[in-house]
Amino acid sequence: MSGKRILMAKTGLDGHWRGPTIVARALRDAGFEVIMIGMARPEEVVQASIDEDVDLVGLNIGGHVDVAVRAVTALNDERPDLPIFCGGVVPPHAKRRLEALGVEVYPPGSQLPDIVGAARRLTGLD
Repeated sequence: MSGKRILMAKTGLDGHWRGPTIVARALRDAGFEVIMIGMARPEEVVQASIDEDVDLVGLNIGGHVDVAVRAVTALNDERPDLPIFCGGVVPPHAKRRLEALGVEVYPPGSQLPDIVGAARRLTGLD
């Protein structure tokens, strides 16, 4: 077990759970403790990251880029050293916008070993 904790949340209301569930399972299988809070507003993501004392936040943006940006901005304000990665439907302009905020972005088609590797690197395991 890595002892590292990852908070997974959805910022969009699209209801698609397959991607986040598969990613969460891969992270769990790699030894991470994964806390899934489901659909959440930005302030709920921040509060959960504090309450759960997580080492990494994973956001599924579900095409709702503005909500994801608000969540990332709020996390950066409250926990500036907390790494964030996101996935889901991410148009190219949104990918650039999120990366400018320091977020690693994994759009559809990203490979699970790459995502798990990023989680290891971002939490200091590699």
